[in-house]
Amino acid sequence: MIPALPRDASNASFITRRYLDEIWIEERSIGTGIADLTYELWGRQFSSPIMMPAFSHLNKVGTDSQSMEEYAKAAKELGLVNWVGDEPDEEYERIADICADTIRIIKPFADHDMIRSQISFAASHQALAVGIDIDHSIGADGETDVVDGEVMGTLNEEELKSLVSYAHGLNCHFVAKGVLSARDALLCKAAGADAIVVSHHHGRLPFAVPPAMVLPEIKKVSGQMIVFADCSVDDGRDAYKLLALGADAVSTGRAILPSLLTSGASAVEEKLNQMNRQLKQLMGYTSVRTVDEFDPTVLWYHGRHL
Repeated sequence: MIPALPRDASNASFITRRYLDEIWIEERSIGTGIADLTYELWGRQFSSPIMMPAFSHLNKVGTDSQSMEEYAKAAKELGLVNWVGDEPDEEYERIADICADTIRIIKPFADHDMIRSQISFAASHQALAVGIDIDHSIGADGETDVVDGEVMGTLNEEELKSLVSYAHGLNCHFVAKGVLSARDALLCKAAGADAIVVSHHHGRLPFAVPPAMVLPEIKKVSGQMIVFADCSVDDGRDAYKLLALGADAVSTGRAILPSLLTSGASAVEEKLNQMNRQLKQLMGYTSVRTVDEFDPTVLWYHGRHL
């Protein structure tokens, strides 16, 4: 029997960590082999389906004033997909100059001209894709959020479709980040999004459903959209579980943050290499030879197959 959560445990990160830790993995050794982590996305090959996080504003904290560039350097060195969160164009340009394959995530500004301007800037700097934090419209007070003095706005179906179309007109793929329901996944698909990120954005919604829990339902309705996932991907074992549940690739996050802020790119590379070894090990234990062969029936939750 699972003990009740304490009332102060409404934090979605706590709930997500708990859910992931209660998923167990079934060993399948006969016919196994050495796993190949190579991952292909939009015609480009990457060394692993574990990706960088969409951090933002890290150049304002820590001992390294160029932390955003540092983890971009790690992504380039390791051959991983890089992500960048809310950054002004001048900061984004410095990150783009590292020449890692980068996805730029933009806030849902009330001023859509700002969104389009940042999409255009990213496209002109060869971004792998652009996207919107669809879950960053409402603040803790229930009003539209304000980020760095900029007022956020809500997005309806037609507005999302218009932004997707704008990105496509610049030959840029579009990602909707912060999808946490099959309902929103269907709306993103209808809008023409190329990919979604199943995420609760580090717990913006109290008692948010864990991405791992809702991921299979979202995968069923995703169609041709790429399905990414994040939140509490602290090691290769967490990555394995999300990949087995249907994610095409996953982003780590706070697992790399302490070493990034104190030691830069080399420490991030060390952590990601460790995560990839863990992922490869579990793939070997479960007869998963490539990233296209993950099987959700290998996972158990409370004595039953997921």
